[in-house]
Amino acid sequence: MREIQLRDAKANLSAVVDQAVKGKPSVITRHGKREAVVLSYEEWERLSHVPSFGRLLMAAPLAADDVPERNPSPARTADF
Repeated sequence: MREIQLRDAKANLSAVVDQAVKGKPSVITRHGKREAVVLSYEEWERLSHVPSFGRLLMAAPLAADDVPERNPSPARTADF
């Protein structure tokens, strides 16, 4: 992924967008610090629809007997 300074991105925005559409995103920097990324709308859409790990767990088809019972015995003691 190429890095481009903000002022250069402004001056060449059309070329930066064309590169993103071709699958070559650009990192926009300001004062040497990474500030933004220009990528194609298609890539942004693909990335924005990835479910979180929590949502995947919540959607898992679990039955009540899939999760084992918790051991009710007290925790062991540790010598410190």
